[in-house]
Amino acid sequence: MQFYSKYIKKYGVVASISMVFLLVEALCDLLQPTILSRIIDIGVAERDMDYVLKTGGLMLLITALGAVAASMRNVLATYVSQNFGAQLRSDLFSKVQSLSFDSLNKFDRASLVTRLTNDVNQVQVFVNGMMRIFVKAPLVCIGGLFMATQLNADLAVVLVVVVPIVGLLIVLNLKIGFPFFLKVQQALDRVNGTMREYLSGVRVVKAFNRFDFEVGKFTRANEELQRKSLSATRVMSVFSPAIMLTVNLGIVAVLWLGGLGVEQGNIQVGHIVAFINYMTQILFSLMMISLVFNMFVRAKASAGRIGEVFAEENRMSWKESAAQRPGAETGRIDFEQVSFSYDDPAGQLVLKNISFSCLPGETVGIIGSTGSGKTTLVSLIPRFYDATAGTIRVNGQDVREVDPAKLRETMAIVPQKTTLFTGTVLENIRWGKEEATEEEVEAAARMAEAHAFIAAMPEGYQTRVGQGGVNFSGGQKQRISIARALVKQPEILILDDSTSAVDVATESKIKEALQTYAKGLTCILIAQRITSVMDADKIVVLDNGEVAGIGTHETLLATCRVYQEIFTSQIGKEVS
Repeated sequence: MQFYSKYIKKYGVVASISMVFLLVEALCDLLQPTILSRIIDIGVAERDMDYVLKTGGLMLLITALGAVAASMRNVLATYVSQNFGAQLRSDLFSKVQSLSFDSLNKFDRASLVTRLTNDVNQVQVFVNGMMRIFVKAPLVCIGGLFMATQLNADLAVVLVVVVPIVGLLIVLNLKIGFPFFLKVQQALDRVNGTMREYLSGVRVVKAFNRFDFEVGKFTRANEELQRKSLSATRVMSVFSPAIMLTVNLGIVAVLWLGGLGVEQGNIQVGHIVAFINYMTQILFSLMMISLVFNMFVRAKASAGRIGEVFAEENRMSWKESAAQRPGAETGRIDFEQVSFSYDDPAGQLVLKNISFSCLPGETVGIIGSTGSGKTTLVSLIPRFYDATAGTIRVNGQDVREVDPAKLRETMAIVPQKTTLFTGTVLENIRWGKEEATEEEVEAAARMAEAHAFIAAMPEGYQTRVGQGGVNFSGGQKQRISIARALVKQPEILILDDSTSAVDVATESKIKEALQTYAKGLTCILIAQRITSVMDADKIVVLDNGEVAGIGTHETLLATCRVYQEIFTSQIGKEVS
């Protein structure tokens, strides 16, 4: 929980001022029963109206002072809790952004959403409750005990019995409740995960008419959340009535003992009234402490889950001033005996002993069957992952010595799964280069064969993109993504099967535009279709994570069995 110290430093002064107002409010609350006792025992008993009016006016003044202090405390508590919540959420989002793929893969995506929303909210509510209730409740409780004892030591015997029992109930509440609320948050993760999966695949669900199946799956996750929440609520619901019963029994005991005292002339009526007021204050304070402990139980579970994200270290390291090799060529990529495993180094290798070079201005095609490691291979270039063994060099530098942010500035990537963001088409293409002019955007769109269909839309480049690009076809989304990469004018361009939804004629036009544009640009082209890479300067053939062959189309047709099989299966001609 060390990460919370920065927020304590930031908001500590305001929180301390709030505590001062809270202390004033608590003192005003504690003085009122004693003043009321004097009004009854002196003013009313002696029929002294001047004393009643004077002391009553003082009581009203103290009440007003307490009300002002309470208002100021509420304002400051709201300010601190809201700003703390916003800052925590922002810092958590920034932390998630900074994590490598290795670290992100440890967390379920739905769980991260829950931590950013519900868990942060639970902690924020606790901070607000702590500043408004938790500090005041113990003050009033302890102060009430002290004032009641000072008022009548004989009746205070009741408190000696009641308070330890209530304290025990609160401790049991905390100890038993925490595991239940941790399970509630985990069940909420599963509900969010189920809903997220459905929304991301809603078209497939409708296409296969699997609505009933999805409803059943969500119902099971929802019912599990209901069961966990009910279990937690049932457990916690026992304690508040038990505390109230204990304190009310104490009040009954005070009335009984006080009645005997009044009958015997040992206790004044005003003392009994004041003592019952103090007992009521103590009851209310203990109930508030119990409530805040309930909030604390939930907040503790949520804080622990938030802490797990903050505690996750980004394993990637780099040198702040990594030196470029003398004479290194801009846009050159070298793979030197590279192996990679998604697990630990001793895990199953997805890539094994990969060695080849991409020269500046060269177009390199990568082809292979599904699962051969093509996407994994190019993911190592921008340091989405670090190689388990071997070295990858970009512009002569070992990528493990370069800040990933600076490394990625030199390249543009069109990923296998096309993603468009909510906004306009213009804004989506400018993701590649924020300061790009409209002319640069249009030029990139023309090269990506996207300008024609964008211009044909009523609003052109100002056309709104639906969530995930739902109002565009697969081929249109791919072409906008290619335009987004081209507008960046990178040294290295990586196209990961980014024309799979585009017809052959359009793909051919895109490749022609790239050849014109890409002079001096290193282009890595991953494809399933052999026609997409046949005219590349160099083709790398992958098979089960290993290089099966490297060369031009003609060379590989003559020497590489895997390439020959791909050619035969797609083109339909036997290789002679």
